[in-house]
Formats: sequence, C-alpha cells, structure tokens
Amino acid sequence: MRMDHILTERWIAPQSRILDLGCGDGALLAHLQHTLGVTGYGLELDTDKINQGIARGLNIIEQDLNDGLARFADNSFDTVVMARALQAVKSPDTLLLDMLRVGREAVITFPNFAHWQNRIHLGIKGLMPVSEALPYEWYDTPNIHLCTFKDFEKLCEDNHIRILNRFAVSDSAQNYSPLKASLIRRIPNLLADVAIYRVTKAHT
Repeated sequence: MRMDHILTERWIAPQSRILDLGCGDGALLAHLQHTLGVTGYGLELDTDKINQGIARGLNIIEQDLNDGLARFADNSFDTVVMARALQAVKSPDTLLLDMLRVGREAVITFPNFAHWQNRIHLGIKGLMPVSEALPYEWYDTPNIHLCTFKDFEKLCEDNHIRILNRFAVSDSAQNYSPLKASLIRRIPNLLADVAIYRVTKAHT
C-alpha cells in the first residue's frame, strides 16, 4: 500500500462509515473493510477502476467529484477520505467544505508542490517537475490546483476548518532514518513530498 494509505488508516475508527472520494480501484476502501470492518461507498469516474472495485465486493458509485456531494445528506459518514485528488478538482475549497458537510471528519492527502526537489527542478531546469508524487508531464497532468502545506493550512484557516492531525512524508524515501523523519516533520513544506491532513469543522 501507498504510504498515505497506511497513515490514513490510523485515523479511521473500527466499524465507522466511510466515503472514499476518487477511490480508484478501491484498494484503500477494501483494506479498511478487511482490517477495521468499516462500511461505506467509493466515488470514482474511471470505468475500469470502478469495475475493479466492484469485483472486490465494494459499493462504488460512478461520479465526477466536480459535481459535488449533493446526493449525500449532512453527517452521513464518520470520515470522508480523499487521497491525492484534491489538486485535481476544479474547486478544491468547495469540495472540502462539502466533505465536512457529509462527514464529521475528513482525511485529505496531496502532493506538496513546495518540496525541495520540485523547487530545484523548476529553478535550475526551468521545467515543471516530474517525480514519484507528481508523475505527469505538464501537458497531460490531471493536477490543476497544485498546492503546498502552507497553502492548504491557509485554506483551512480562511474557511474555519480545524486541523486535527498532520503527517509529512516522503514517497521517494519511505525507509528513512529517525533523524530524517524528524527533519521532515519540522520542515514539511520543504522536505515532504506528500501531505496528509485530518480535519473537521471548527466550532464558531
């Protein structure tokens, strides 16, 4: 499993109701059902991936995330998960608020565009970076709203969203030393290439 999937599991309660946005082939949802006994749905647009998820015995709904979550009532889920899809939707702020309407909490993961390798690639080569976390060329990428740790945290502040937890990880070096892990946690905007957040609505 991907590192962000492994860490996301830590924030999911057993037997809870989950909505997985952009669930792909359902690998994360299937894992959570097997290990934690969760129930819920996945939303996906790719037909082949939907069929793979259904073959796993999952409830997958074909839907474009840009259409929002109007089909779901308020507080329908304990947690809404969106792994590496926030940067690919047209209105990330609107969808994030919709996630927190239908779920008590949300777990979001996304590639950190401020990672030092991206900065060097862009600064020295003058080309849009291509990496493990950002594996596309500029002309075929689905990522239309790339952001950083600081960008996301400002989005949360502007929309009265409370950050409960944060992981800063590196896809390119999952077996790094405790020292490097500590540095990544201290300077995530520079050293982590993947951001993982657990958020909820702030009390106003």
